[in-house]
Amino acid sequence: QVQLEESGGGSVQDGGSLRLSCVVSEYRYSDYCMGWFRQAPGKEREAVAAIDSDGSTTYADSLKGRFTISLDNAKNTLYLHYLPMNSLNTEDRALYNCAAETSRDCHSGSYTYRSGMESWGKATLVTISS
Repeated sequence: QVQLEESGGGSVQDGGSLRLSCVVSEYRYSDYCMGWFRQAPGKEREAVAAIDSDGSTTYADSLKGRFTISLDNAKNTLYLHYLPMNSLNTEDRALYNCAAETSRDCHSGSYTYRSGMESWGKATLVTISS
């Protein structure tokens, strides 16, 4: 397992932009998956996006086009960035978690990252103010 720590949450104005960061303690695995999840008040946790060790990305269908996920290997940091043209709204208010699965990709055999991952950060809260 790896240690993960999110940052970048807080209060964002309706219509504003956001970039979340997640520092990963270390990962020296040839295959891995890292992802972002979120849980809004009164709702189940949902997968937002994930990235494989080969750099390929996958996004939740309902959220596709609103975010980009990226990984800076030099900084051991995973990012989730709202695309500028798709500003935040009140539906984006949620706890955002980053997570990691070592030793396999986001879609490997019967496994999919949406079903869960082995290591989780403590989450960062994003609230939207009007």
